[in-house]
Amino acid sequence: MDSLLTSGLKSLPSDARPREKLLARGPAALSDAELLALLLRTGIQGKHVVQLAQELLDRFGGVGGLLHTGAEALKVIKGLGPAKRAEVVAVLELARRALAQELKLKPLFDSPQAVRDYLQLQLGARAHEVFAVMFLDSQNRLIELEELFRGTLTQTSVYPREVVLRALHHHAAAVVLAHNHPSGTAQPSRADEALTQTLKAALSLVDVRVLDHFIVTREQAASMAEMGLI
Repeated sequence: MDSLLTSGLKSLPSDARPREKLLARGPAALSDAELLALLLRTGIQGKHVVQLAQELLDRFGGVGGLLHTGAEALKVIKGLGPAKRAEVVAVLELARRALAQELKLKPLFDSPQAVRDYLQLQLGARAHEVFAVMFLDSQNRLIELEELFRGTLTQTSVYPREVVLRALHHHAAAVVLAHNHPSGTAQPSRADEALTQTLKAALSLVDVRVLDHFIVTREQAASMAEMGLI
């Protein structure tokens, strides 16, 4: 027990403790590791909590990488038990929900960066390809995001009929398509372009517009509309 206490926040000098620093100077004054240390609370024997937090950030590529990491991947960090893993994943889910709430309250393209962040949080860390659709109302606000297909995505594995049926179910006026590239390359393939045109034609039959198709990786979400491919 003593070793755990000395590896926690109480072992640090009072002026270096993240909680006291946050309350005195505000959250912007804290480093990424200090903010994460507040969440973790305790380190392990021989490694105080700020060091453990920095190890997490280094291992997963900073805050952005950590937010795209699932509970299973966090098991590789010694000292990160089920409770701490659950807390980190809970913060990720809160971030997803906060972004979703923002996109449901105002037109999607009033917050293009929020769209990118939301899609990266949803799809960026997946080890396999996932095809998702953001269904939008007549004011381009988010109704729902649904993951419709998994696996290698081609025109034969993504069924236009199913996308059309889900659009009708949500009474959607428009959609934003999205899928991830686990390879890390955000450049759309010829197959991606062909699939987009197929879905665009199918959805136009029920007066649903395709506004964009994002290719998502851990690092970015590339817009096919911005590339002139929609």
